[in-house]
Amino acid sequence: MTCEISIKTFDELTSVDLYHILKARSQVFVVEQNCPYQDMDEVDFDCLHLVAHQNEQLIGYCRIIPPVFNTKKSVVTPSGPIPSIGRVLVLAAHRGDGVARQMMLEAIKYCRKKYGKKPIIISAQTYLLHFYQSLGFIAEGEHYLEDGIEHVIMVLPIIKKVKVKKESSGATNSILSFLLLMLALLFIIGLLYLMV
Repeated sequence: MTCEISIKTFDELTSVDLYHILKARSQVFVVEQNCPYQDMDEVDFDCLHLVAHQNEQLIGYCRIIPPVFNTKKSVVTPSGPIPSIGRVLVLAAHRGDGVARQMMLEAIKYCRKKYGKKPIIISAQTYLLHFYQSLGFIAEGEHYLEDGIEHVIMVLPIIKKVKVKKESSGATNSILSFLLLMLALLFIIGLLYLMV
């Protein structure tokens, strides 16, 4: 399923946008997961809010925390401040349709474009470990409880392109040239034989 994705700063959100975001976050993280906790935090003001819509209805959401406001740190790839993606949710009626993957790919793409080649960090609920691994995230450290739910820090590292050094192909070119010459001679001999 494809959906429309929008990314807005807190100030760009309308009151209706904000209402639907907070309603969805409360529905998934508080009601469905039976986890009473303070979902709204001061971080929301500094985040980018990615919303997945279908027919103008919110079906998924996540927030992107810019490096300067992110407090999560990577132990394996320490590289200074890095962006974080959090509060990832898809409403129950739309789970299994690929919405979460589409949202995460858009969030990752946005982070790479906006913040450059930096790792991206998340605090993942452990039941989603395989999903995040399929996107390239790597688990770091031990599992821990956050608001009574098991989580693990995961990082999407930067994959450096390795330049392959071309080997000297002089010997290979000589062999190929010789083989091509032999094939051409055999072809000419075959033609002469057929003409006689």
